[in-house]
Amino acid sequence: MIGGFGVWELLIILVIVLVIFGAKKLPEIGGGIGQAISNFKRATNEPEEIDVTPKEKKENKED
Repeated sequence: MIGGFGVWELLIILVIVLVIFGAKKLPEIGGGIGQAISNFKRATNEPEEIDVTPKEKKENKED
């Protein structure tokens, strides 16, 4: 058992996913999910970037 799901439950879910998305879309979906997970892991491990661009100064005009 994996996470409370048995083999039969996982097979049923796989068949339903195959019927809904088709066999051609599954590699694209898997690749997209994999990229999303790797980007999320990279973003959580990297330190925050420091913004060093100078801000525009507002000129005070005296009338």
